[in-house]
Amino acid sequence: MFSLLKLIIWLAGVLVIAYFALPYFGYEMNTHYWNDRKAVCQEKLDQCRKDLIQGGIQGAKEKCDFQCVDPKLLINKSSTSTTKD
Repeated sequence: MFSLLKLIIWLAGVLVIAYFALPYFGYEMNTHYWNDRKAVCQEKLDQCRKDLIQGGIQGAKEKCDFQCVDPKLLINKSSTSTTKD
């Protein structure tokens, strides 16, 4: 139990440090990503549900793409770089 709590605290610390260190290196977090992708993911899941009902599990395996999150879109290179050369 203690090790799980310790891991969560370490992860939170790393995330906070990364959030403040990224702009220094010229990157920015896409904070609107989750709101933008939510509708697209919901559409994909609805289509997969229809495919599952119509074609069974085999049809869903062929047509469903469950990767809704693209990590490359979470952190973007900012247009104005503040790095020091």
